[in-house]
Amino acid sequence: MKGDDDMSSDVKQQPLFLHTSESSQAAYRAMMAGAADVLVRHYAGLEQPYSGLGPEVLTTLIDNIEVCPEEEGMPIPELLELVGSALLRHSAVVTDPLCIAHLHCPPLMPALAAEALIAASNQSMDSWDQSMAATLLEEKLIRWLNGLFGYGQHADGVFTSGGTQSNFMGVMLARDHYALERWGWNVQQQGLPPEAGKLRLLCSEEAHFSVKQAASLLGLGHQAVVPVKTDADKRMCPERLDETIGRLLRDGLHPFAIVATAGTTDYAAVDPLAAISKAAVRHGLWLHVDAAYGGALALSSRYSGLLDGIGHADSITVDFHKLFFQPISCGAFLLRDKRRFRLLRLTADYLNPEDEEEAGLPNLVVKSVQTTRRFDALKLYMSLKHLGRRQFGELIDSTIRTAKSAAEMISRESCFTLMAEPVINTVVFAYRPQLAEGPERRSFGQATVSGAGRTAADQLNLLIRERLLAEGAGVIARTKSDGRICLKLTILNPLTGPQHISALLERIRTIGWELETGIPSGKETVAR
Repeated sequence: MKGDDDMSSDVKQQPLFLHTSESSQAAYRAMMAGAADVLVRHYAGLEQPYSGLGPEVLTTLIDNIEVCPEEEGMPIPELLELVGSALLRHSAVVTDPLCIAHLHCPPLMPALAAEALIAASNQSMDSWDQSMAATLLEEKLIRWLNGLFGYGQHADGVFTSGGTQSNFMGVMLARDHYALERWGWNVQQQGLPPEAGKLRLLCSEEAHFSVKQAASLLGLGHQAVVPVKTDADKRMCPERLDETIGRLLRDGLHPFAIVATAGTTDYAAVDPLAAISKAAVRHGLWLHVDAAYGGALALSSRYSGLLDGIGHADSITVDFHKLFFQPISCGAFLLRDKRRFRLLRLTADYLNPEDEEEAGLPNLVVKSVQTTRRFDALKLYMSLKHLGRRQFGELIDSTIRTAKSAAEMISRESCFTLMAEPVINTVVFAYRPQLAEGPERRSFGQATVSGAGRTAADQLNLLIRERLLAEGAGVIARTKSDGRICLKLTILNPLTGPQHISALLERIRTIGWELETGIPSGKETVAR
């Protein structure tokens, strides 16, 4: 086996790969220790969720970084320090209790250790001979997940990059299954059928944009996605679903699938899965459940009932870099009847020849739309194995408790409007202007945010969010509810407690008043 002494003279100067030589192993240990030190000093040790640098300043900073020197490269200690000071220090600090804008979680430490093992071992999850033990562990995790969501022994699945890819697979298999069953048409071999323009996919008005994206990428177009009205709780209405399917059939169209959502992006609404599954059976439609957000509720002893009926779905999206607290990216696609994976199965002599499959070698590429794929199952395995189901569920429940506490605080304040009671752990609300409407108050002393049709209240909420980010005091999201611009807290961090939310709301109240009156309060940051 070749070692450092067998390499060219240029490469001999320093070990570049981790292998059997003592010098490479010593260099790896030193590099990883240096990376950990920089990560702690320049990132984990930060006391705000963002540095506050605006895009122009940050762009200038990045522009001044050379990418690839012509001759001599930068020593690792220097390079790590540069990355820490110029990049990590000006990134979103996802572990901070007030980095609560999106479905963007702090990752568990067992998963961080797994990431180092995944990167260094560099297994490729497409063929058995590139990922031997890793292949078997992924299959074991898939079986466990199928059991968690109520699937039986005929189910299967595969790890994916996340919810968007899993939703794409669900829509694709639903379309191809319908074409084969209805018209005897093999989409994989023959392309889209002549009737493709009449295919229709149903989902709620609050469904994730990736449903439309999937329809577009699959050649059906956005026209194929038919939104179904939601009820007062932002959940798909089963009665409206039946009415919509009936209308489509009367119009000579071909509804082929329903996408239900278990955890919408804004309101975390969970569609009535049991009722929707009955409608799917009644009309002979494929049911895919997008549980990218809410799937983790299956681990909760208190809230798992929200997922009642999910086991009747034909396929499920579950995302682990949300409420499973995994590093990006990590998701899975689950299929109730594994035989339907044949709709995307392909073999190649150089990768997964048919004789290997006949011999029982598990080449996972036949179940995936990816070829090269990371060993992400290890992250989830190490996290589950370390925490256990009870503690995992408690972490999830703690975020929901904090969200409900936040909603109570908002409801008590006259300057805030709570848009809906939280179902999981997102809270949508708006700052309500305290001064009477008037032309003198519409600019709020700033002109950085504007837009046709925006009310003074809309602009005020946008400016509050902008000020929080510029101060580095809080990273929160914006969205719309009933046409109004609102603020959103997405509390995926178990470290976020009511005290953090209380301080943040106080700062929002102060900023709002300052913008309305032009009178500075002298309070610049959120108390920690």
